[in-house]
Amino acid sequence: MQMPIRKMVLVLMTFLLVLPSFPKSSFSNEGIDEDSTVSDTGNGAISAKDEVIYANLDAAGKQRELYVVNTFHVTEPGQITDYGDYTSISNLTNLTEMKQTQDNAIQFETDEGEFYYQGNMDGKALPWNIAISYVLDGEKISPSELAGKDGKLEIHLSTTANEEVDPIFFENYLLQISLKLDPAIFNEIQAPDGNEANAGKDKQITFTVMPEQEEELVVEANVENFEMDPIEIAATPYSMAMESPDVGGMTDDMQSLSSAIAEVNDGVGQLNQGISDLNTGASELSNGSTEYRNGITELSRSSSELINGSTSIQDALQTMNESLQASSGSMDISELKALPDGLEQIAGGLQETAAGLDTLKENYSTAYGTLDEAITAIPAYEINDADIEALYESGANEDVVNKLVETYAAAQTVKRTYSSVREAFAAVDGTLVQVSGAISEMAENLETIAAEFSSSIEEMGAMEGLAELQEGLSTLATKYESFHSGLVSYTDGISELSGSYSELDDGIKQLSEGTSSLHDGASELQNGTSELQESTDNLPGQIESEVDSMMEEYDYSDFEPVSFVSPKIDKVDTVQFVLQTESIEIEEAEPEEDNQEVEKSFWDRLLDLF
Repeated sequence: MQMPIRKMVLVLMTFLLVLPSFPKSSFSNEGIDEDSTVSDTGNGAISAKDEVIYANLDAAGKQRELYVVNTFHVTEPGQITDYGDYTSISNLTNLTEMKQTQDNAIQFETDEGEFYYQGNMDGKALPWNIAISYVLDGEKISPSELAGKDGKLEIHLSTTANEEVDPIFFENYLLQISLKLDPAIFNEIQAPDGNEANAGKDKQITFTVMPEQEEELVVEANVENFEMDPIEIAATPYSMAMESPDVGGMTDDMQSLSSAIAEVNDGVGQLNQGISDLNTGASELSNGSTEYRNGITELSRSSSELINGSTSIQDALQTMNESLQASSGSMDISELKALPDGLEQIAGGLQETAAGLDTLKENYSTAYGTLDEAITAIPAYEINDADIEALYESGANEDVVNKLVETYAAAQTVKRTYSSVREAFAAVDGTLVQVSGAISEMAENLETIAAEFSSSIEEMGAMEGLAELQEGLSTLATKYESFHSGLVSYTDGISELSGSYSELDDGIKQLSEGTSSLHDGASELQNGTSELQESTDNLPGQIESEVDSMMEEYDYSDFEPVSFVSPKIDKVDTVQFVLQTESIEIEEAEPEEDNQEVEKSFWDRLLDLF
């Protein structure tokens, strides 16, 4: 049914009031003949072209529709030619007609400035394969069955390279994938590889996929009455300018750390040398202590013989004294001449004992002096917990640092222990001097007594000096009794010293073994700190080199954009992708038909007039 002429005129006049001016051209490019032309105003020029590729995906990530919005930066007005295998095109700038030829050339005329048009494409694949799957309460579920469901939901999203498309996009483009989740539906959201942010009342989860990377991304949540907005995916060139970070402050700190490690290595070297001296001294002390232990044990064993001999002498002197006191002059002087020989033998034995003690004292003094010098050489500097923590945080080998800490603690323990027993070591040295002197004095006294007694016997006659002999022998017997008592006390002390020194000797041997292990550990530690110093000697330079290497890895500044639409297109400035899945919604019930008559609008009533 045809509209009356007057009604058509009225509609046209009303439309012209709404849109007062349009260029004299058609509103659509449909039905353009290949031979039709646009106004001949000459060839135009552009500085660059931008392409934004829009794609609609279903809820599982499968591609549905794809269209391109082309933007031209026109520098000279006139005719512009573009290329693209479009199923249809639409002018988004004005009503100027556009021409599409069979060889996929797109021609249009435009003024200077920006010109936009849309081209729809069928069958053009994206550079990425997008796959989205859903798991509800441990079982895979189709998106079409998911709306309105409750339970624990997992959304799995994978991105891989589409081998059928030019790899330049996959190799140089960064993907940003965003999911907008309503807290009324989603709670206890977990996205290990994503960033969570607030977007109004919603929670937005954003994943970033670097160029040349294929990813498996997961979002987990408890859902109630499930619905979800579209998942949005944007792809842009990762060619942003990235300036190298200023690592000056860091390199200064690393230089300080490198210097500190060098100082630690020097300190460990000094510690190792001190421990080496300590080990040598402890070894010499152990050898000397063993000799001393053997000597004191032998002396203790021979003490009984010494006491027995002295007892015999004491008994003989007492018997002789008693015999002389009761004698009437019938004693044979020759019997007395054997007495000095016995005294001299005892004196000789004591002198040998004293000489042995002197030798032992010299060995002990040498070993003690070496030990004292070695332990005193252990550095007294203090390494506090902050220093140790800083060394751990420096990245140094943890095993080496552990050994350094253990060695430092052991060295300080040795130093403190030795300080507490130093007086005991010195006391042993003094005791040896006193014992040796006492024995030498005893021997000299015996030799004097024997000499005087022998001289007295030879000078006196058979009866003339008997009274004098009786008196001298009585005095000798009395003095010898005191000497014998002292000798018994001395041998008792030797026996006690021999018994107690065994424990001291065992302790010295353990010290020697400990210092040997300590020396091995210190040597290994010095090797470790030397290696650490060598590896950190140029730490600032290594950091700068590593930063430069990392920057090169993510430097795409040499990327030259290419057209996604057609290889014939040059002067492309930017090419971007905007992808969006369909939403998952609960179907609403259809409203009941309202049989009431709808009130007509003013426009309807106006048309009814005609």
